[in-house]
Amino acid sequence: MIMSTKVYRTVSERIWFYTHRILCGLILIFLITPILAIVPLSFSESSFLVYPIQGFSLRWYESLLNSPSWMLGLKNTLIVAPIATFIAMVLGTLAALGFNHANFRGKAFLMSLLISPMVVPVVIVGVAAYLFFAPLGLANNLLLLILMHAVLGVPFVVITVLATLEGFNQNLYKAALSLGASPMRAFFKVTLPIIAPGVISGGLFAFGTSFDEVVMTLFIAGPDQYTIPRVMFSGIRENLSPAIAAVATLLILCSIVMLLTLEWLRGRAARTVGGV
Repeated sequence: MIMSTKVYRTVSERIWFYTHRILCGLILIFLITPILAIVPLSFSESSFLVYPIQGFSLRWYESLLNSPSWMLGLKNTLIVAPIATFIAMVLGTLAALGFNHANFRGKAFLMSLLISPMVVPVVIVGVAAYLFFAPLGLANNLLLLILMHAVLGVPFVVITVLATLEGFNQNLYKAALSLGASPMRAFFKVTLPIIAPGVISGGLFAFGTSFDEVVMTLFIAGPDQYTIPRVMFSGIRENLSPAIAAVATLLILCSIVMLLTLEWLRGRAARTVGGV
């Protein structure tokens, strides 16, 4: 026999129940509305970012495709961000594995030093990178920009992979070694498939950091090495046009895709840990 239980609330509890949800909804609207307000403006026929919109057009998206500066910025961004993300994923995963397996004196200090790019203002990192590499003749170099973006992305990978390794059963790795697999083969066949959601999640954060970063680019990039955020920054300073709104709309779509991917990876990681 199934007995149903009914929760009885007092009047004050019911008032707080609905008030809490209304407040959460208002806060969500407050946070989301300024972001979504830019989307309709990207389809405006007007040359000004103003409401109400007089007419709708795709002229600003066509302007992006026909603009050499925007296309060069997109090209550089698509070169820098994926390579920097790959480097950050490799170095961050190796560092996380080392911190997870080893215990040594100064481990906490080294960990704090490794994640310092997340804490230290990026302006300070940019100035330090310029002052260090400029005398060596390495400034105004796309390779240096990739490496510095990788430095900014490594802490995200380290943190997410370390969090994933906390739920990893090390006996699976030891069992693979006992069956004759080499450490390298055991890592790629056993460890990596299980911690892959954490690695990819950290890579997505690193990609987003590199894709949106502008301060480091201002310091160490050359005149022909500007990225999309730098073009947007220059456009805001010189001429605020709806073309920037069009780029912002595309970036919002990219962010939504990244968030959905992260949520899918989170669910996959939960199912993997539950299955193990």
